[in-house]
Amino acid sequence: MKRISILGSTGSIGTQALDVIRNNFGFKVVALSANKNIELLEKQIYEFNPKIVAVADENKAKILKGKIAHMDTRVVGGMDGLIEVATEESVHIVLTSVVGMIGLLPTIEAIRAKKTIALANKETLVTAGALVMDEAKKHNVDILPVDSEHSAIFQCLNGEKKRDINKMVVTASGGPFRGKSKEYLENVSLKDALKHPNWSMGRKITIDSATLMNKGLEVIEAKWLFDIDIDKIDVVVHPESIVHSMVEFIDGSVMAQLGIHDMRIPIQYALTYPNRVENKLERLDLTNIASLNFEKPDMETFPCLKLAIDSLRKGGTTTAVLNAANEVAVGLFLEEKINFTDIPKIVENEISNHNNISVTLENILNVDSITRKRVLSQYK
Repeated sequence: MKRISILGSTGSIGTQALDVIRNNFGFKVVALSANKNIELLEKQIYEFNPKIVAVADENKAKILKGKIAHMDTRVVGGMDGLIEVATEESVHIVLTSVVGMIGLLPTIEAIRAKKTIALANKETLVTAGALVMDEAKKHNVDILPVDSEHSAIFQCLNGEKKRDINKMVVTASGGPFRGKSKEYLENVSLKDALKHPNWSMGRKITIDSATLMNKGLEVIEAKWLFDIDIDKIDVVVHPESIVHSMVEFIDGSVMAQLGIHDMRIPIQYALTYPNRVENKLERLDLTNIASLNFEKPDMETFPCLKLAIDSLRKGGTTTAVLNAANEVAVGLFLEEKINFTDIPKIVENEISNHNNISVTLENILNVDSITRKRVLSQYK
């Protein structure tokens, strides 16, 4: 019986992970966390009876505590509460599926507590990849990818030697605006940007997919997850999203992992690894697919991808600036306070004005805070 803690249980990945657990007998939900959605969290508590739950919003945590006072589940709040959920003594696997920088500290503390990490929080490795991977090596902790692209690469590498890798190919759907011009993007609406052609995801990641920033974050994440040079990572636009990613080896062989558009498959693989478990999910039928198409990404029209790759090359705290500026800019767009094309402009401006410093946890957190405040101050 694997004992699971889920950071972000009310979000897209968290709810799908609970669906995986609901349909498997080998798991016990011990701990859950949410940001503000205590209504859904309360329902999850009644269904899974966890030992402890955390709510990032401390006022909401107090409300939830009153609602479930008759139950044995303990309610904690704030960052300290998230860390408690991530380090609960009886937990074997921590699924980190919160959105944004809020996942960094709980993930590091979970690693130090020797928990296996099922990683769905990109920002953890984007902002502090070197630190996180060093901690994982130090404490002999496995970090298992949940993103469909990284799960695909992880599966393609099973049984292979690192020295035999020629390159990794991360696939991208291209988002809702694939093939559109810069001029077209000037006038797109929030509603348009939230219409992802293939995947049903949270609002922030859906906007990141529309700008191609999501793919840039995944390139950074792949560099740290697989300890590979940036020059060995390619991005290819694949609008059908059937090939989730590929690995090319030195002999010219290319391995790919294919599947339907269902995040429960990579979630289940991370939670059951190293085993595969049968499920009743839809199967891929290639005869129903007319064609599979591949093309180069348009980094001129979608500059966020290039900004992410360039920030990784610069190193230091640049990726932390990239992430913080992007999170705030996407938040402003979701509030309809800026235009879609303002997102890369804000990110580029923050990177251009950043004085790179060494990577320490303190520096990353300080840079993150300063960047957020500076962007928000311009758009009050």
